[in-house]
Amino acid sequence: MRPDEFWKNFKLGSELDIAGRFIYNGLKAFDDMETFYFEEDAFEFLYNISVGIERLFKIWIILVEHDSISDQGEFERSLITHNHSELARRISAHADLKFGKVHNKFLALLTSFYKTHRYDRYSFTSFSVDDKEKDALIGFLETELSIEIDTTTPFAVTRNDPRIKKFIGKIIGKICERCYDGINDEAHRLNIYTYEIPTFSKAFKIFLSKEYTFDKEKAFSREMLVYLLKRKDKGSNSKVLSELEPLDFDPAMEADYFEAIESDLKKLRHIDELEHCYIEDVENPRERLEHLGAATAQIYDFDDDEEE
Repeated sequence: MRPDEFWKNFKLGSELDIAGRFIYNGLKAFDDMETFYFEEDAFEFLYNISVGIERLFKIWIILVEHDSISDQGEFERSLITHNHSELARRISAHADLKFGKVHNKFLALLTSFYKTHRYDRYSFTSFSVDDKEKDALIGFLETELSIEIDTTTPFAVTRNDPRIKKFIGKIIGKICERCYDGINDEAHRLNIYTYEIPTFSKAFKIFLSKEYTFDKEKAFSREMLVYLLKRKDKGSNSKVLSELEPLDFDPAMEADYFEAIESDLKKLRHIDELEHCYIEDVENPRERLEHLGAATAQIYDFDDDEEE
C-alpha cells in the first residue's frame, strides 16, 4: 500500500471517528444544557461542534483534492484554517453540498466562535466584553425559531426544551449526513475504507445511526428502571442488587433522581446526599460499594437452577 493510500485509508479513518466523537460530545453538552444562562455551557457546545465539523470538512477536502496536488507541504498548510464557511466553499467546488440558509448561518456562527470568541477571556479587556459566544448562540436560536430567550437570572430563564434540541440536532445532522455521504463516495472511488466506523461508538450514532438527540438513550434508561422495579423473575445481576436494603433518600426528590440516572452531570447534585447516607446509614461503605460493583459483573451463570 502506498503512503498516500495508508494516510487516506487509516489515518483519515481515525480522523472520522475523532470528528464523530467531538460532534457527539457537543450534542450531549447541548442536551445537558438546562438553560442558556451560563456562557460556559455555550462554549462547551460550540467548541466541540466547531472542532468536529472542521475535521469532517478537512477529511472530505483531502479525499477530493489530494489526487491532483503537486506540493504536499503547501496543501497541508492550506488545511490550517478554522473558517468553516470557507472550508464548505472549498468542498462545493467538487460537490453539491445542498446546505440551506440556516446551515450556512450556523457554519458562520461556528467560524466566528472559533476564530475570535473562544479566546476573548484571555484578554484583559474581557471584563467589559459581553458573553459573545452565548449571545451569538442565543441570537441564532431566537432568529431561526422566532422565540425570545430570557437569561436574566439562572433560576427564572428560558429552558432548553425538546423543540430547541431537535432544531439544533436537525441542523448538525444535515451537515454530518452530507459530509459522511461525500466521504463515503470518495472512499469508494479511491477503493479505500475511510468510511468505516466502529460499531456502537459515538461516531456510529452520528454517522450511521443518524441520531442527533438522546431521546432513545433516555427511553432506555426509563425502561430499565421499569424492568428493575417491576420484573419478578430477576436475573443474576439484579438478584445481587435485591440483596441490599435501599438507602434513605428523599421520596419527594424522585423526579430529580430519575433525571440524574439519565445525566452524569445531574448526578453531581446528589453526591453529597449519597455520602451523607453512607455516613449515617451504612455500617461498611466499602463492602456496600463492592456489592454494587458486583451487580455489573459479566461472570454470572443465568441458569435459574444454579444457586451460585
